Amino acid sequence: MDALWAHSPASARDVLAHLPDDNTWAYTTLKTMLDRLVEKGVVEVHKQANAGVYSPTLTREDARSSAVKSLVERAFGGAFSQLVQHFVQREKLTARERAELKALLDALPNQKGQGRA
Repeated sequence: MDALWAHSPASARDVLAHLPDDNTWAYTTLKTMLDRLVEKGVVEVHKQANAGVYSPTLTREDARSSAVKSLVERAFGGAFSQLVQHFVQREKLTARERAELKALLDALPNQKGQGRA
């Protein structure tokens, strides 16, 4: 998807050419993946001459948001705070990352009915 977001609209061959150098996908594998993304509605395809030209139907940010929501639902029972707690307790956050996280949390508006100090 990164290659498609950066270079769309693009043919399958164009997408393949813009994949990282360590990519080992064959053209047919990429074409199958693009066709599955079209079926899921994440990518659209339009015919141009004899080739399909692909474009994403959602932004990178929308895709990221959807993926995070899905992860929180599946792995943390829908509790976002458990995801944050997991990263704070299990991952080695640098002092800078901890400060950035604290600043983000402190900058949140105080939501009615939720007791944030």
